[in-house]
Amino acid sequence: MKTGITLAISISICAFFSCTKKAHDPLANSSREDKNGWIYVHLEGSPHDIGYQHGYLVAKEIDTLIKVFKFYLPHTTNQNWAYYRAAAARFNWWGKIDKEYQEELTGMAEGLRAKGLKYDSLDLVVLNGNIELTAYYQPQQMNKIKAGSGDNRAPGNCSAFIATGKYTKDGKIVIGHNNWTDYIEGERWNVIADIKPEKGNHILMDCAPGFIHSGDDFTISSSGIMVTETTITQFKGFDSTKTPEFVRARHAVQYSNSIDDVIKTMTTDNNGGYANDWLIGDTKTNEVAKMELGLKDYKVWRSKDTAFIGSNFPTDPKLIKEETTFDVNDKTSSPNARKLRMEKLVVVDYKGKLDDATGKVIEGDTYSAIDNKNVLDRCVIDGHIDQDPRGEPAWNETPYWPMGAVQGKVTTSELAKKMQFWAHMGHPSGDDFLAAPYFAKHPEYKWMSKYLRDMKAYPWTLFGAK
Repeated sequence: MKTGITLAISISICAFFSCTKKAHDPLANSSREDKNGWIYVHLEGSPHDIGYQHGYLVAKEIDTLIKVFKFYLPHTTNQNWAYYRAAAARFNWWGKIDKEYQEELTGMAEGLRAKGLKYDSLDLVVLNGNIELTAYYQPQQMNKIKAGSGDNRAPGNCSAFIATGKYTKDGKIVIGHNNWTDYIEGERWNVIADIKPEKGNHILMDCAPGFIHSGDDFTISSSGIMVTETTITQFKGFDSTKTPEFVRARHAVQYSNSIDDVIKTMTTDNNGGYANDWLIGDTKTNEVAKMELGLKDYKVWRSKDTAFIGSNFPTDPKLIKEETTFDVNDKTSSPNARKLRMEKLVVVDYKGKLDDATGKVIEGDTYSAIDNKNVLDRCVIDGHIDQDPRGEPAWNETPYWPMGAVQGKVTTSELAKKMQFWAHMGHPSGDDFLAAPYFAKHPEYKWMSKYLRDMKAYPWTLFGAK
């Protein structure tokens, strides 16, 4: 009898003090802060929780970005969102995604549904792989139907550098990047994701809403690895049976502890999608590398005393010949013109002076090596195709196409060790893009007015991981 009384008292006490296990809160330890044009989100926990937090906290912006693509892709690729969903399903991309990233994407879809938005994991796969699908797979399909119809005009976006040794002010690594893309989407490429996963490295990166990878690729990790890239213009390779680039890119920063680790991840089961010149640094060794990665070909340069630049030009003669249609002799193309200017600034003018301050200056530079003056056009590091009467034929962009640099990032070894980098939303030069006067001058692009809006230039802002 005494035992029964004791048990009854224990049960009563548990009921009184709510001894039942507390329900799991997937939003615990996550946060969002809007600052100077950026959406900073701290995401922490299991893969599912990280995805749920991203989907829930950035729901409105993910919804808008998918709507932008649904509106925009039929105009720019002649195919709609359903077409790319079907392609991703046919490739069995889901089966090629690491299990933890499957869980993250599933969690993100659940976070969106909690906000009343009915997207599924396949929508998020297409969102993350949109560049590979639209600029690599689709041109390949067009060329199968009619040779040359796909143009192989893979995107040529971004201006970047990485330097170390005698090229920098303190002899340690400095890295900088600005993202070039169409303003209609690029103005929305404004998330700073601070990801603390259960496994692997703590990550700080910029990304578009809904991306599990950076996408324009500016990432630092708690292992001391820094990664950025610029795209190879007019690349023409894609293998739908291999692992998508966005999966390899995320895995590389989350699990790499060395430059060799990054190279191994990016070259293993490579599908050729989003072919880039990858710029990689390791703060532990003070070494930097450039990996030019195509589909069939890749080459690596590395040193502890050098500066590498990227402005969408390929370097390796074998890769150029076998996997691109790029004209290395056209000095007036954006990639080649910016190459001249980047070499002048990074290798000559700022040699021994490179730090975060001079890195910001470089990424906002508007001096044309072709015209020998400051101008806003295709040829400057902080590009303004929207003000260029030529457009950019290498990318099949017509005159005054609304595209160019949409944001910039810079960091150093010392900042990266503290998991910090500088970020600038809008043109790093400080120039605003204003939609109303643009449409007044260029009514041929008024069809974009549903989603193309002002892109204001905000100040450089220092972000850090929690």
